[in-house]
Amino acid sequence: MTKTTAAITAVGGYVPQFVLTNQMLEGMVETNDEWITSRTGIKERRVLKPEEGEGTSYMAIKAAREVLEKRGIDASELDLIIVATATPDSLVASTAAFVASEIGATNAFGYDLLAACSSFLFGMSTAASYIVSGTYRKVLLIGADKMSSIINYKDRTTCIIFGDGAGAVLFEPNTEGLGLQDEYLRADGKGRQFLGMEGGGSLMPATEESVRNNKHFIFQDGKTVFKFAVSNMADVAARILERNHLKGSDVAWLVPHQANKRIIDATAKRMGLEGEKVMMNIQKYGNTTSATLPLLLHDYESRLKKGDKLVFAAFGGGFTWGSAYLTWAYD
Repeated sequence: MTKTTAAITAVGGYVPQFVLTNQMLEGMVETNDEWITSRTGIKERRVLKPEEGEGTSYMAIKAAREVLEKRGIDASELDLIIVATATPDSLVASTAAFVASEIGATNAFGYDLLAACSSFLFGMSTAASYIVSGTYRKVLLIGADKMSSIINYKDRTTCIIFGDGAGAVLFEPNTEGLGLQDEYLRADGKGRQFLGMEGGGSLMPATEESVRNNKHFIFQDGKTVFKFAVSNMADVAARILERNHLKGSDVAWLVPHQANKRIIDATAKRMGLEGEKVMMNIQKYGNTTSATLPLLLHDYESRLKKGDKLVFAAFGGGFTWGSAYLTWAYD
């Protein structure tokens, strides 16, 4: 009997029109272009403005429609939609359910998945499991975040890093041995004291005091987060290589979460990869959280070849982190 794997068969992406440059941030917080670029690799990021669209779902819908157009299928053929996001439209009604309705996915159910910057990576595992089990045949996985909705633009530790965007992929069955091959996913709940958002959940519902004290914006202890991210992203990427008997020369591309160029460089070095094998768009978009991995695939799609070995790596608040090994399924 032929083994079924779960492969990506189409990619879509969307970033807002408004560009927030480092020079613009110089007028908002005490910083400058050289300081931001040297420490993060970021030159600009995108921000979704009200005149263009509202909420994470707006961008998710754009990315989803591109996937459907590229694959040449109708939304009614979708079985499931997963929206990986840290910024859902609301905390009760699923963003995925709204996306499904708006694109006409009348035969699909949907739900949101939250694992901070690792959300899309964790979503890959979830989507692939549905496919491999034989339960569903077409799973649309979207990574989308409107980080500008939870950023304090007076906080230099966060406002220089994050941007808005969305990316999406379609997972389908594959009988050629292509697609998701292996994964190694981790979490440590103690990390939420170093990177997270105190307000808005059941521990701290919104009050006049919580809003006044900026508890509904994300915060981070930059040095601690950087240390954990460098170590853990590199460790899991190296572990994936070892478990699958791969060397750096076997890997076509590293697909790393776009949090900080120094973290990306450290991960590539640990894997023994040359710079030309590392996908990078942090300079254009900053950290779009759940959207970084699919936006990389979207930007590099024309350079991917069937059979290419890709290693994904991510690290997020909470803490969450992990790596995955996937072989590309189409030219």
